[in-house]
Amino acid sequence: MKSIRIGTRGSKLALYQANYVADLLNKSGINTTIVTIETKGDKVLDVSISKIGSKGVFTEELETKLAVGEIDIAVHSAKDLPSRLPEGFETIAFTEREKVNDIIISHKDDFPDLNDPSKPIVLGTSATRRVATLKYFYPHIKTVDVRGNLQTRVSKMENGLCDGLLLAYAGVHRMGYDQLIKKELPLSEFIPAVGQGSIGVEIHSGMDPDLKKLLKAAINHPKSAACLTAERSFLSVLEGGCSIPAFALAHWEGDRLILEGGLMQIDGKERLFSSHSSTEAEASLLGKKLAEDIKSQGGDLLLKEIKQRLNG
Repeated sequence: MKSIRIGTRGSKLALYQANYVADLLNKSGINTTIVTIETKGDKVLDVSISKIGSKGVFTEELETKLAVGEIDIAVHSAKDLPSRLPEGFETIAFTEREKVNDIIISHKDDFPDLNDPSKPIVLGTSATRRVATLKYFYPHIKTVDVRGNLQTRVSKMENGLCDGLLLAYAGVHRMGYDQLIKKELPLSEFIPAVGQGSIGVEIHSGMDPDLKKLLKAAINHPKSAACLTAERSFLSVLEGGCSIPAFALAHWEGDRLILEGGLMQIDGKERLFSSHSSTEAEASLLGKKLAEDIKSQGGDLLLKEIKQRLNG
């Protein structure tokens, strides 16, 4: 068999993820080569993600390489994968999920208590979901937009841009910054972005079926994949990208798949939430059910308002 060419962004975290997938393939006797590709999200760092478009910001260039056969698979942070892929592309695997929590890292030893409004805190984040959640639960905390890879963000923080950074545990842990973690945020408040903590593998639909089956068997973690199927189905019905302040998290209770999620106003003044459960076989329907529930609570109007504000 030829060496499988793995397409990835060139950041340290993206390369970690690509090497993680390469290791899984190598353990199954499949040789690999890593190919780095720069994406729009890597090039445009002076504006927020919501301003440059929420769909395909970190994936379009990799999909172009897949389509012309320059790479065989593309590796992404699962939360960067659009909920609806362009025609001709599909995901074949999701890796076992890391801890899903959002966390705060800081270079300050005496990081203030989030619940104490008398002590001003400025947190850096580029995610509308995180900003909206902070405004809802901790309205006294100020935020500042910060882009770039993790090392760049930490440097900006240390140079005085903010007191701390609001990030996903998975990326911080994978990059070895655990010593900077000051607070692990509770899932009761900070339900993560769809797919957070897992790595997704995308292919062009023309791949040989036997090769596709072989790669999936080596990489895919079925329990995690079922969770992501439900979450991504939820986001697909909402037609949301990474700039929409939507959130969802599926987890297992015995043989039941529980999906919790919702939608927030950008300013954090309203938070829609619901929870449903199903069997693994109905994971996709579970996501649709939750989405329709959120839309019936006023989510339809809220989505229109969100999109008007983001496009305004």
